Amino acid sequence: MSSWKKIHVAGHRGLVGSAVARRLERDSDVEILTATHSELDLCDRIAVDRFYADTQPDAVILAAAKVGGIYANDATPADFIRDNLLIQTSVIDAAYRNGVKKLVFLGSSCIYPKFAPQPMTEDALLTGALEPTNQWYAIAKIAGIKMAQAYRRQYNFDAISLMPTNLYGPGDNFNLTTSHVLPALLRKFHEAQIQGNPTVTVWGTGQALREFLHVDDLADAVVFCLENYSDEEIVNVGTGKDLRIAELAELIAQVVGFEGEIVYDTDKPDGTPRKLLDTTKLTGIGWTPTISLKDGIATTYAWFLDNIDHLRNAG
Repeated sequence: MSSWKKIHVAGHRGLVGSAVARRLERDSDVEILTATHSELDLCDRIAVDRFYADTQPDAVILAAAKVGGIYANDATPADFIRDNLLIQTSVIDAAYRNGVKKLVFLGSSCIYPKFAPQPMTEDALLTGALEPTNQWYAIAKIAGIKMAQAYRRQYNFDAISLMPTNLYGPGDNFNLTTSHVLPALLRKFHEAQIQGNPTVTVWGTGQALREFLHVDDLADAVVFCLENYSDEEIVNVGTGKDLRIAELAELIAQVVGFEGEIVYDTDKPDGTPRKLLDTTKLTGIGWTPTISLKDGIATTYAWFLDNIDHLRNAG
């Protein structure tokens, strides 16, 4: 049974926020507060303050952010740093000023240095240079972490920060131009299967290592930490396991039923050789993920099939 009566999920229409809302719906004692962008602009500090004054949540989960891939980050860096700083500042400050008892800030594994030792521990933060292609987003997220820590130190505000690994699941972005690797491959293999194509081409050598966490597992970790963690130190959220992109491609081919050949375009970049979170802290607190990668891909593919017409229209 939850300790919280009213929880505002900021960003409830996004991949993470919608998963958190689904998880909270399992607890009938919790009233979930949501507002669309047209109802509440989270960049507007006065509007957010008024919303909290009117609704009086006792907990806030800050899952809202301006997100995008390498191209978007490179093309509109000012938008990324400005909007994310405004969202964080508005929500964290208004939550404190209106008596919210606890806030969960959701960051990203991109906060860590580009060449951080693997697996990445929480104390790797600010020990080296960031990946240049998404530094604007990463800097904003780091500022959010530091703001949460500062409000805890100065005002004794119970704000915690969680850093998830690569996420996937229902509600993901399957646009081949802007999506991340797992949903992009899922769509590629699906289209090859229905079109009868003999091959699927995967960027790079397939040897890069990546970690993937189902978004419903993240949502469960968020609720777990809301109830069981209170400290200024950040907490990594992941599986603590990675696999080669080639292995991921083979797994997706199995789920989709594609029996053709997987071809690797070695003229395309692999990106960072490895990006794995050390999740020792979170497992020590008592939480571990429960959704296997194969099962998670299968349920995500089922969602994709149910929503394919809408996704096709969206690109």
